Amino acid sequence: MSPVNRRQILKDASIGFGMMAFSSLAARMSHAQPLAHYAARAKHVILCFMDGGPSHVDTFDPKPELTRQEGKAIGTENVSVLSQSAASRVWLGERWKSRQRGESGLPVSDLLPHIASLADDLCVVRSLVGKQPLHGQQALLMHTGRETGRAPSWGSWVSYGLGSDNKNLPSYVLLNNDWIPNGGYENFGSAFLPANHAAMMLRAKGTPVDNIIASDPQSIQRQKLALLKQQDQQFGQQASEPEVIEAAIKNYEKAFSMQTSIPGLADLNDEPEYIHKLYGTDSKNEYQKYYAMQCLRARRLVEQGVRFIEITCPLTHVNNSPWDQHANLLKHHNENALITDQSVAALIKDLKQRGLLEETIVIWAGEMGRTPHTPRITETVGRDHHVNGYSIFLAGGGFKGGTAYGTTDAFGNSVVDNPLLIQDIQATVFHQLGLDHERLTYRFGGRDVSLTDVHGHVVRELIS
Repeated sequence: MSPVNRRQILKDASIGFGMMAFSSLAARMSHAQPLAHYAARAKHVILCFMDGGPSHVDTFDPKPELTRQEGKAIGTENVSVLSQSAASRVWLGERWKSRQRGESGLPVSDLLPHIASLADDLCVVRSLVGKQPLHGQQALLMHTGRETGRAPSWGSWVSYGLGSDNKNLPSYVLLNNDWIPNGGYENFGSAFLPANHAAMMLRAKGTPVDNIIASDPQSIQRQKLALLKQQDQQFGQQASEPEVIEAAIKNYEKAFSMQTSIPGLADLNDEPEYIHKLYGTDSKNEYQKYYAMQCLRARRLVEQGVRFIEITCPLTHVNNSPWDQHANLLKHHNENALITDQSVAALIKDLKQRGLLEETIVIWAGEMGRTPHTPRITETVGRDHHVNGYSIFLAGGGFKGGTAYGTTDAFGNSVVDNPLLIQDIQATVFHQLGLDHERLTYRFGGRDVSLTDVHGHVVRELIS
């Protein structure tokens, strides 16, 4: 009988690592305590990532003049390197009517009727400016603060700074909908931070986490883990960076503890019928059903103390990303809204009714917007890439509801007032979590590195 090696032990122990275990073997040990710089308003973040870039002028930044000038050439004065543009392109008016909503009168378009009903809870930012009108670079910029990637994700920094309130769950969870956004797993990785701060992925379809149910009795599995830990510690004593081995050990132990927590958390059968109807998990549209399941799981993760949760969109058609409508804008923006609108609104409502919205920041954001112009108007007209001024919203966690910050010009073509970078949003979210974005650093490559690098400031106008 041949000796059993470490790889065979891991396989037999059925420990589900996924992204979490091997996302960064060049990691160092985690600090033992959360880093609180000052009193926090919020404890959790849920990022609803609208991958591909929803049209800002068709959602939260209405432009009546754009509709009045539809079909007219934009001219050389409106050409920008931050959007796909040429002087011969023509203005394309709003495709969904915007209306003033709630007591605040915040405009939200008919594309998102459920979210529109929560206007008084939304803090809309209309003046975000990106770096390149490219999906991969912008997605990485949004997640890591750098369009080149190779840096820890936003969620990893929150995990590193605050840790988890639940020893049986990771502090950063990715609720995936069968699609990995442009930029790949780097959007969710820990890079040079300890590996236990990378996202753990829960799938919408099929088994949420691979190998989460042990094939051995717990007593046998503990013995195997103990042997594995012993071997790792012996190896770590000889390694040039023993912290790397220690980080891997922490992941093994976390995976073991997750075996008792993940199956129950992912199973939604104990939720009452009215909650399933609220979120739309009973939808006959499979995409909407699975997206609703992930939104409901996000609320359950917040209740269990998870710090940072991201929900991705499903890709329903042959395209570069879900909201990337260079053509068939009406068809596919409507489709994406059908899948996500009800569930995102339900998530905010549900958190609010449980008293959790005050301590949870919900972010709705794509990595870019879409051009207010097009090469020519056809029945299948679309909009192209645009980072010269686009919109996102935040809700809960002390952000001012029923407000809009920043201004784009009359056509939604460029920012004319209060331009912001994604690092400004990250700095402000950190502030609400009790973290100073300039002081939350990690020593790497001979210097102290942060999520926001040399950029970002706390936008106090966004918070109450």
